[in-house]
Amino acid sequence: MAQYMITYLGGKQPATPEEGKQHFARYMQWLAALGTAVVSPANPLKGTCVMHPGGDVTEGGDTGMSGFTLIEADSMDAARAMAQDCPFLEIGGSLEISELIKMPKPSH
Repeated sequence: MAQYMITYLGGKQPATPEEGKQHFARYMQWLAALGTAVVSPANPLKGTCVMHPGGDVTEGGDTGMSGFTLIEADSMDAARAMAQDCPFLEIGGSLEISELIKMPKPSH
């Protein structure tokens, strides 16, 4: 079974702490519904910087990526079906779904 990364892009921050709690509860219900397909459920990102050729570094990201979830699925279609009910879509965010390619470990 292949692994897929669901990347969270954009989205609006909750207007109130209560709204944030409600959204988080829906997100946790969605993850629970995915069951054993979830490999790594919630990986929020913070403190992003971008390294440019030549060594320059800028604060903040270029993509609006705020986190990711790893799942296992039989196909890209199955991964998309799992992602379609993600509550992140309810807050104006987009999901990017990518199949992970297994690479050999370097030998030492």
